Amino acid sequence: MEKKERKSLKIWYEKFNESHKNLCEIIRFVIVGGIATLIDFLVTAIILYLFDPSLYPKFYNVWINGGDPTTIAAVISSGLGFCISLVANYLLSVLFVYEEKGNSKTIKGIILFVVLSVGGLLLNMLGMWLGYDICGINEWITKIAMTLIVLIYNYVTRKLFIFKREDSYENVNQSTSFQNTTINSNTDSISENQE
Repeated sequence: MEKKERKSLKIWYEKFNESHKNLCEIIRFVIVGGIATLIDFLVTAIILYLFDPSLYPKFYNVWINGGDPTTIAAVISSGLGFCISLVANYLLSVLFVYEEKGNSKTIKGIILFVVLSVGGLLLNMLGMWLGYDICGINEWITKIAMTLIVLIYNYVTRKLFIFKREDSYENVNQSTSFQNTTINSNTDSISENQE
């Protein structure tokens, strides 16, 4: 019975995915983003704790009722958390999120992923500096806000530049070439008939 239920669930998912491709992709992206965010927050907390354990009587105090870390600790821990979660995010994005792989598995795609992610990292670190140091907002509130901003940035840039259909441009060229050949053939036929 359990095997039948799994099979029917799989069939339902495949049908739903077929009719709602973009929605399913966004849902998978959010799930992978959530996993990467958990990794990011955990690494950030560990680094904050290692910078100055005296600020946190217990490890969970990194998140609740802890001391105020230095700006350098907040920025570095956030940056390292971001970098480590980036690796997990890339692997899960290639394996799980996008059906169109585009150039993601090529050296060019990996380099582009890293470059776009460095843009996200800089955006994240700039936001952490502005939010925490300049505006005096709690480091975790700032981190959550920056995570949402970078999440949108990541989805849009990856969808546009990495995980896009590579053959769409080639199909347009082939279609145009076919149309030109057909037009040329028809023109040749017309000229032969006129002679």
